[in-house]
Amino acid sequence: MSWTMSWTEVLGFATGALCVWLVARQHVANWPIGIANNIFFIVLFAQAGLYADAGLQIVFIALAAYGWWSWTHGGGPGSAEALPVRRTTRAEALPVRRTTRTEWVGLAAAGAVGVLALTLLLSRATDSTVPFWDAATTGLSLAATYGQCRKLVESWWLWIAADLVYIPLYAYKGLYLTSALYLGFLALCVVGLLGWRRSLPARDTRTTARATA
Repeated sequence: MSWTMSWTEVLGFATGALCVWLVARQHVANWPIGIANNIFFIVLFAQAGLYADAGLQIVFIALAAYGWWSWTHGGGPGSAEALPVRRTTRAEALPVRRTTRTEWVGLAAAGAVGVLALTLLLSRATDSTVPFWDAATTGLSLAATYGQCRKLVESWWLWIAADLVYIPLYAYKGLYLTSALYLGFLALCVVGLLGWRRSLPARDTRTTARATA
């Protein structure tokens, strides 16, 4: 099947671009749009032999449900103080914050173990031609999605790292439109990073300014 004739890839492109744009704007509608995007990519990646990426979309759907709830109901470190008395359905129910040292350690450890295990699984149980890179992008994407669910500003750096691998990986697999989509994702990630940093509490903003001075 020619990639230029794949409606699955076209729809994945459209929903993916819209989803990232909505995330950068902290709009809660990114979650249902993202779920639709995940469904299109399950089909697309399975056809391309990117089995970890296809399976990853199922995990993304579960995380999207959690993120949707988290953004509309708040929760997590420090968020109770930020919630107004009235119930809100806006994304502001969960404030943007920085990743704690404990979270970084947990994400790094889980990511390393996950990438190693998935690389071995793909190498031995599938016909994947890129087991390590498939596993590495999966690990980065899961960590980034967790950070997105909790509105951790550093999640954008994880997405940027993942996109820098995804772009050549999808081109190698002949998914040129998807590769172009992830190039657009890369630009949107920079926009999202800058926007979320501006949303940090004033104390965190001053800390960032001193660190970069």
